[in-house]
Amino acid sequence: PKLDQHRLACLSAASQPATGAWLQAISSNSTGTLLDDEAARLAFAFRLGLPVCEPHPCRCGGLVDSRGLHPLSCRRSAGRFPRHSVLNDIIKRGLDAAGVPSCLEPAGLDRGDGKRPDGLTLYPYACGKSLVWDATCVDTFSISNICSSAVDPGSAAVKAEKSKTAKYISLSDRYIFQPVAVETSGVLGPSTLAVIRSVGAKISRARGDPRESDWLLQRISIAIVRGNTIAFRLAGQLV
Repeated sequence: PKLDQHRLACLSAASQPATGAWLQAISSNSTGTLLDDEAARLAFAFRLGLPVCEPHPCRCGGLVDSRGLHPLSCRRSAGRFPRHSVLNDIIKRGLDAAGVPSCLEPAGLDRGDGKRPDGLTLYPYACGKSLVWDATCVDTFSISNICSSAVDPGSAAVKAEKSKTAKYISLSDRYIFQPVAVETSGVLGPSTLAVIRSVGAKISRARGDPRESDWLLQRISIAIVRGNTIAFRLAGQLV
């Protein structure tokens, strides 16, 4: 079949590092890596650009087409919030395991407009400075991103990283600011991927297991899959 921008964006995203980390995870309830049947179905469909449902109205009044992409970026999608929370929790737990305790939504730390970053390490992370991070998940297939995503995979995450860095430039003198940008397709921004691997390496040194980076990436990948699933489910009935 002829490849359109959506299919090209899917194939381009699938070629990027760590986007298929959820496929490599050992499915286990005890470790939180077990996907239910519908989550797995949607994950494969979104990755391959396949139809997932019959067209139906979204709760915002818009239309969810057969590809089911609208809920991933819908402003009224409730799936965005748990995905954001879980992503920050994974980063915090990773830092804690690496021996760098951290806290979420640090009080008294804002960028000048009352908005706070998502997390702060309580001890220096590198170069004598604490690490501050702020996370976001952008939709690879939104109207504003799909054209660039089809020709430049990861461009939405790169744009989000640059935007976050600019917003928190006032903190860069006192802290190491780290944007954490992931896409609904599973692509991680280059700076995000680097810091996740850095944290994973620190955990490996602390625990003596070289696979910690892979496991950390798998947990993030599964969090994205589950967030997409929740967003889609709340937009209408699965078929």
